[in-house]
Amino acid sequence: MALTFDSNMTDGMLARLNRHQVASYDNREVIDELEGLGVPATIFLAGKWIEPYPDETRRLAADPLFELASHSYAHRAFHTPCYGLGAVGQAEMAPDVEHSERLLARFTDHPTRYFRFPGGCYDGRALQAIASAGVVVIQFDVASGDAFGHSVPAIVSHVLASVRNGSIVVMHITDGDTAPLTARALPPVVEALRARGYELVRVSTLLSATQSSQSGG
Repeated sequence: MALTFDSNMTDGMLARLNRHQVASYDNREVIDELEGLGVPATIFLAGKWIEPYPDETRRLAADPLFELASHSYAHRAFHTPCYGLGAVGQAEMAPDVEHSERLLARFTDHPTRYFRFPGGCYDGRALQAIASAGVVVIQFDVASGDAFGHSVPAIVSHVLASVRNGSIVVMHITDGDTAPLTARALPPVVEALRARGYELVRVSTLLSATQSSQSGG
């Protein structure tokens, strides 16, 4: 199974950051925990998150535990309603994804072509609109509950109750008021998953294993 992490950044979040209402949207403690626990992970970065945190992006790109993927550029909704996100027009969808991919390529010479829709919100129209960008859409079957979560035990118990073989779990590396408890929830989640015999892998490894199984390899 795969633990994946999103970095969100909307114009509203940037405004709060610039007004010093939020100290940072870079949750370095989550990355510290992943490195300390030796957990491979796929990290979906929003372009507007990358721009204020280039050093953190370089850190992620340089670590062989991690692979980087796109979480759009502007983190607007590709289908509404979507957790209060503003909508991106259909004609802007492919350019937004392509902008994100170009930005990622400045930091790593081995970006994935994986893409996750902001908020996990999409429809057939959105899939058709971004087809020209040539990305592989990666969603998730377990939302950890760390986004705006208020209880570490609740996050941990929800993940453990929801996972199965082949699961993709979404968590966040967005600090501040968005996902403040992720770093504290991560160690007990990882410990319990490993105790159950789960191997934690990046999405690319998970997909390769699935394809090999389907082909009888």
